[in-house]
Amino acid sequence: MKTIKRALRIHRIFISQEFKRMMEYKGDFIVGVIGFLLVQLSNLLFLWIIFGQIPDLVGWSVNEVVFIYGMSLIPKGIDHFFFDNLWSIGYFIVRKGDFDKYLTRPVNTLFHVLVEKIQIDALGELIMGIALVCASVPGIQAEWDLWRIIAMIAIMPFITLIFTGVKTITASVAFWVKRSGNVIYLFYTFSDFARYPAKVYNRLVQNVITYIIPFALTSYFPALFILKGENPLFNLGMPVLAAAVLMTAGVLVWHRGIRAYESAGS
Repeated sequence: MKTIKRALRIHRIFISQEFKRMMEYKGDFIVGVIGFLLVQLSNLLFLWIIFGQIPDLVGWSVNEVVFIYGMSLIPKGIDHFFFDNLWSIGYFIVRKGDFDKYLTRPVNTLFHVLVEKIQIDALGELIMGIALVCASVPGIQAEWDLWRIIAMIAIMPFITLIFTGVKTITASVAFWVKRSGNVIYLFYTFSDFARYPAKVYNRLVQNVITYIIPFALTSYFPALFILKGENPLFNLGMPVLAAAVLMTAGVLVWHRGIRAYESAGS
């Protein structure tokens, strides 16, 4: 219990420091958020152009696709906001030997890395995701009962952990090869497939983003239940199972990697 309290106290200190940093560099923060919003708006413009030529996309209306797009951004934004320090592990912390500091503190190393800093610019991702979901709902013909709303909120932590689990596993590779940032990036790019209904891709891609690098479980499959009421056992159960498997695998690989870690400052 004392360890948990100490860790939470450290977390509050780190968050306070991050907000101070943001206030010192307001320009960078604002430019980063605006840049992200412009990129997402260009992607949405592309969607509108497509739907200007066709009535639907594999049976999904424009509002339903926008809903899926927004759903894909929310958990990604939450993960980006809280747990983006894993990128630092992959790119330079292990390579420079700076991971030693985590081994000397009385806090679980993975927990320490996860809560050490937050990324304020992730707010752009979150705001865009929530805005897209809210904007698309009035144009969707779906039965918006309380159960579906609760399911949408309840599934969010689990689909967020899918992103965190993938990053934890790929960041841990750095303990063996010193730098795994490119590995994280390679796997993380598959999250772009989550922006659209999985059925638009061929069978191979569908299987990869459902069962191997399961980013389709963060948006498309939950949307199948939320919007169409289809198969709640699979569409809600699989994201929960995937989150548990990926985070368990991440923790195991992380601790195995620590045993292989050698300070790499020289």
